Amino acid sequence: MENCCLTYNCPAARNLSLARWECPVPTSPACNANCIGCISFQPQEETIPSTQDRLTFKPSAEEIVEFTVPHLSSAPYPIVSFGQGCEGEPLLMWETIRAAIIEMRKHTGRGSININTNGSKPDAVKALCEAGLNSIRVSTNSARKHIYEAYYRPNNYQFEDIVESLKVVRSYGGWTSINYFVFPGMTDSIEEYEALRKLIAETDLCMIQWRNFNIDPDWYLGKIAVTETGECMGIKQLQELIHEEFPHLKYGYFNPPMERIKGNFEQDFAHA
Repeated sequence: MENCCLTYNCPAARNLSLARWECPVPTSPACNANCIGCISFQPQEETIPSTQDRLTFKPSAEEIVEFTVPHLSSAPYPIVSFGQGCEGEPLLMWETIRAAIIEMRKHTGRGSININTNGSKPDAVKALCEAGLNSIRVSTNSARKHIYEAYYRPNNYQFEDIVESLKVVRSYGGWTSINYFVFPGMTDSIEEYEALRKLIAETDLCMIQWRNFNIDPDWYLGKIAVTETGECMGIKQLQELIHEEFPHLKYGYFNPPMERIKGNFEQDFAHA
């Protein structure tokens, strides 16, 4: 955490140091996806470097509880979030995370427990919800299966699993977001718009966290073998049309704490 805060200037690690808001909880050195643009691991044969080092050990539930309980107990609008850019996929460590959540809630019912994930293991997500998980943010570059799988290159899971994970959390009354990588010229295509509408309706999605997809466009399109993106409408019009059809859906850039969700969300997060 110290390295993430001081070397990488990670906003979440800085929050932990300042005892406020969203606290990161990296747990997994391994991943079950091979994302083309992974920021913590790139094969040696690739020409692009990873921007930061990946976690190299598996923390125990006891180690997790040691720093998350004080944060939940005292920080303003506290969240603890499993799944960070400096690790692999947290659902591969779901048993440890479940044990940590159960122990956290023995000490305090305050704050939110979130997981940032690829959503690859719906059964694990169900077990975490039963333990006390409050929210999930699933990352995706597209609402279309073939675009998603070309980028994520998943191992032993498929696009349908991430959709199911979102459904599972909603079935437990939890908050669901997608970490949506915005690539103008593709994200705002008519085909993507229709797929996004279907995803929102099918999962009863709560929030879209719109993310600038910081990636070389020619390299990206070449890697996923896309040569034609079709007719596009512009990102602003896309956002307006989605908001018009799904007025309950929130837009933002951060995981909202449960206290704000239950309070005046519009005032606090409308301009996030």
